[in-house]
Amino acid sequence: MNQRIVVKIGSSSLTSEQGGLDRSKIAFYANELLSIIANGHQVVLVTSGAVAAGFTRIGYSTRPKQLHEKQAAAAVGQALLMQAYQEQFNSQGVTAAQILLTRQDFANRKRGHNAWMTIEELIKQGVIPIVNENDTVSVDELKFGDNDTLSALVANLVHANQLVIITDTDGLYTADPRKDPNAKKFEHIETITEEIYSYAGGAGSTVGTGGMRSKLDAAKIAMRGGVKAFVGRVQQDGDLRRAVEGIGAGTYFATKKNGLPVKKQWLGFHSTPLGTIVVDAGAEQALLGKGSSLLPVGVHLVQGDFHAGDVVEVTGIDGKVIGRGIVNYEHDQLQQVAGCTTADVLKKLNVPRIEVIHRDEWVTLR
Repeated sequence: MNQRIVVKIGSSSLTSEQGGLDRSKIAFYANELLSIIANGHQVVLVTSGAVAAGFTRIGYSTRPKQLHEKQAAAAVGQALLMQAYQEQFNSQGVTAAQILLTRQDFANRKRGHNAWMTIEELIKQGVIPIVNENDTVSVDELKFGDNDTLSALVANLVHANQLVIITDTDGLYTADPRKDPNAKKFEHIETITEEIYSYAGGAGSTVGTGGMRSKLDAAKIAMRGGVKAFVGRVQQDGDLRRAVEGIGAGTYFATKKNGLPVKKQWLGFHSTPLGTIVVDAGAEQALLGKGSSLLPVGVHLVQGDFHAGDVVEVTGIDGKVIGRGIVNYEHDQLQQVAGCTTADVLKKLNVPRIEVIHRDEWVTLR
């Protein structure tokens, strides 16, 4: 069955050890992408590599660390990166297009919609959209942090069937297979638990396989949006086709969830919460297990300065995020009626809707 595939390629897969683009690697991945297009699939490429491609050309001896230096390197490198892709695809009669995005483009619903419409039209016209973060204007607090996250957000945005994240290891293991011969590989994962995260490494861990945690974050975002994911190695001819067909060298992440509507995608992954509502155990169970709206009686604590119509984050007593929603109360109103029954709320306040968050304006993030 023909599918829409988002493929993410990182900097290390495209550049030499000294920095700068490795044209042979660009050629290899371009041919891999063209091979799955020839099989009838639609492709969106999410690529890194602008800073790595540009820093040597601009005159830096090593990869820069200061933000303005990275942005300067990206300004040079992005043109080089696109030129390399264009030459490879053009040689096969295929056109590629550049799309540069920041978090603000996802946070603003109109801009996000425009990006989606552009990608849809490019695919319709047989053009390969090549997405990268707009490093030249992004600042630290607005950056994706890693293009793994960007790739997952793009996969949800375009309603992809599968996200393929290419890395230098053939999937997730219980330990680093380069150091532990007894490490066992996860072939399929249906739920990304805290135990799964512990195998990916991170602060306080000694078993990390290098960069895998951000890939788990991306897989989790994709799965929540109804997109299955693959994290693994693409190094030999045909590896990408095998990854798409379910027999690749990596770990597969399945999902039973359906794709989220555009509004709920924005709400869950792109919006900026302006406050936090802590709910009791009964409300948490109702939100997660019954698809209920949040009522004042289930509210335990109100934090932040928000207004009716703003997005807020909802957590349990334990502080773990349950989801996000659009709140119907001013923060001071909700503080007055937190824990109150509906009858008591109506005695205290004149509100247009009794629900703190209606289930139609709610998305679960568990």
